[in-house]
Amino acid sequence: MIIAQTVRTPAGPLAMLARDDVLVAAGFTGDPEAMFARLSPELRKLGLAVGEVPGAAGAVKEYLDGRLDALDGVAAVQPGTERRQRLLTALRGVRAGTTVSYAELAQRAGMPRTAARAAGGACAQNLVAPFVPCHRVLPSTGGYGGYYYGTPVKEWLLAHEGARL
Repeated sequence: MIIAQTVRTPAGPLAMLARDDVLVAAGFTGDPEAMFARLSPELRKLGLAVGEVPGAAGAVKEYLDGRLDALDGVAAVQPGTERRQRLLTALRGVRAGTTVSYAELAQRAGMPRTAARAAGGACAQNLVAPFVPCHRVLPSTGGYGGYYYGTPVKEWLLAHEGARL
């Protein structure tokens, strides 16, 4: 069974979906069923129930209370090729209060800077935001770039973390 819990944040509702206390999806929406629909068929077969995801919910409270590294230790898993997994691992290494460009993220994953598009794809398909912090990746041309849950959410997260643009 996939367990869904939604918590309130200043950036909006944050839904978290977990299997055996490991996040399989998270994002700024009040509709966990929409997130459930993005999961693999194998996970969707398990069904969805509303419940508690205590480790993740506790980490969110700590993060909102100012312990900005609280989300880092929450276990998360998502599908992807070996290349995508390297990018997601590199993304989890981008610390709160800092930002990187897509080219820098590619480099951190052991790829050439020209793999910036692959880094952008990993961010766009990230199923476990903000625990896998794609909001910390900005375009090298300036500005915030896109964010699946909207630019205002990305702006709020970066401001909360004290990130400089």
